[in-house]
Amino acid sequence: MRNWTAHLSPITRNLHLVVWFALIIFTLAGLGCQPAFAQDLPRAAEQYKRDLVRVAQHGFGLNAPIATLAGQIHQESGWRPDVTSPAGAQGLAQFMPGTATWMAEIYPLSVGPAQPFNPGWSMRAMVAYNKWHLERIQAHTHCEKWAMALAAYNGGLGWINRDKKVASASGADPLTWFDSVERYNAGRSAANFRENRDYPRRILERHEPMYVRAGWGAGVCAERYQL
Repeated sequence: MRNWTAHLSPITRNLHLVVWFALIIFTLAGLGCQPAFAQDLPRAAEQYKRDLVRVAQHGFGLNAPIATLAGQIHQESGWRPDVTSPAGAQGLAQFMPGTATWMAEIYPLSVGPAQPFNPGWSMRAMVAYNKWHLERIQAHTHCEKWAMALAAYNGGLGWINRDKKVASASGADPLTWFDSVERYNAGRSAANFRENRDYPRRILERHEPMYVRAGWGAGVCAERYQL
């Protein structure tokens, strides 16, 4: 093959080589941005991404908070559909058997018979359970509302309502979760209280932005982190 740089001066040839190397490095860096973020995600996440998008958009519409829901699964099971927690919670979305049965009873068509170890069922039930909580919670902002709904998913809506009453009685804003209702405990054990308060923060402040950066779409609490 003819050397196309043969007619060029040594300085010009060197400049061409520098430009070519710069272009190659820039291209490789651009190609590597997405995988760099994706490397933080469990491998199984990509396996279930399409199903989660479909289920989430069916439940929440085209603007469904995919990154938030992905962060919730990340927190619950690390995307492991066959896992059982020490407390007995099962599957991708970690439903307790009693809650799984209840979800099947109140949503016989959209959720179907309880199958917590079935990834599709788990995602349908998780979306439906989040919606159930969101419909029963009042808050100042969408982010605060989701924080309360996630805390309710983890520990029960009854506890969240009691916590809000305690917060209000203490002079705090019952419609604000972060640094307000989250500071008040209506009677849980110290361990359960810590777990419950950690749950929404991990999902909304740690996992959600990770999935947003990896290209999974929008979340619900972008105001709480900077990408």
